[in-house]
Amino acid sequence: SSSNGSLIDELMELTAQSLGQLEIQERFDVIKEIGRGKYGKVLLVTHRFRGTPMALKVMPKASTKLQGFLREYCISLHLSHHPCIVGLFGIAFQSNEHYCFAQELVIGRDLFAVIQPKVGIPESSVKRCVLQISSALEFIHSHGLVHRDVKPENILLLDAHCCQVKLADFGLAQKRGTLIRFITGTLPYMAPELCTVALLDGQKEVTADPLSVEPSLDTWAFGVVIFCILTGYFPWERCMDSDDFYQEFADWCKTEEKPDAEEDVPPLWKRFTPEAMEMFGKLLALDARKRCTVGEVRAYMEKDWLKQQQAGSQMDNHSSEGFIASLESWMPLLLHSKLGVWESPVVINPYFTIISGPLSPPEYKSHPLNSKRQNNLHIYVPHLSISHRCPRNMRYLHRKIF
Repeated sequence: SSSNGSLIDELMELTAQSLGQLEIQERFDVIKEIGRGKYGKVLLVTHRFRGTPMALKVMPKASTKLQGFLREYCISLHLSHHPCIVGLFGIAFQSNEHYCFAQELVIGRDLFAVIQPKVGIPESSVKRCVLQISSALEFIHSHGLVHRDVKPENILLLDAHCCQVKLADFGLAQKRGTLIRFITGTLPYMAPELCTVALLDGQKEVTADPLSVEPSLDTWAFGVVIFCILTGYFPWERCMDSDDFYQEFADWCKTEEKPDAEEDVPPLWKRFTPEAMEMFGKLLALDARKRCTVGEVRAYMEKDWLKQQQAGSQMDNHSSEGFIASLESWMPLLLHSKLGVWESPVVINPYFTIISGPLSPPEYKSHPLNSKRQNNLHIYVPHLSISHRCPRNMRYLHRKIF
């Protein structure tokens, strides 16, 4: 991992030396804005000379440090050849006011957009997502890196059955072992070692002592993501003793070795089979040193995760049909622009090939229904289900006993 870290440092140094000065319009035709967030925006563009469609990530210099831009670009480039990670074209430059780099154009929705509130998505689709994202995270960790922002919003769907998904957004990624003092991320996915030492400091959270960035942070977030997409709920607001939902889970973790452990399972978790709870117990181990690796979820793929009555309830609620319908309602979509008309779903990757796949609205890195994305450190009010009426926020209406 140290050699990979050195490679990232070398890539950053070389990129800084070769970062050309270029105005976007000199080299690209801008079709439309397809995403906006705290980081800046993403533009759908075509290369003026090659005609290649791309997603151009544009970050204002006023709010972006050069080192942060270089780190995100170089880490993304270093990892982009994995099939479950968004690819890059190797194009990075600066304009008078922005830093920019070009990514593959993924025409698809993120996973958050299709989670049905209080229901989730079908277990079979969840497992396909889990297999691919675990592969992507294993690849990231094998290169001595940590993503640090694993959540449904950063998982892009390319088809209605989750047969192909991609992990996106390396804006918070760091080399393993990096010591951090400022805590960033989305609260429900933050591991307890982050939450319990965090002190609110204005708009940022700062740890009492520097914390080492480790793959176990991604493992925890991955476990929370699995819970969210299976159920349509967050398991808790944040991992602190003051959060009743987290405290119930923590109490269960401390008693799970006992013969009657299944009876002690917190209400929100009773829908899961003992095998699934064993998996969650490993992914969400309170002690980061005892957390399993993300790849260990493969041992549970052949097991049922939801109890039969819960699986039946999902079918009664037409979750499978509703999930597929919600995706297929985007199709067929004709994209009229300087790109021409795409009559079939496509993904444009950095190797200039067109891969068949279901088409969805061109909202790469977008946040539908509301152009304003909430701050990552927004404090959630417990205990809401996922709601599309409040984009990017899983709202809690009131607690329900399952």
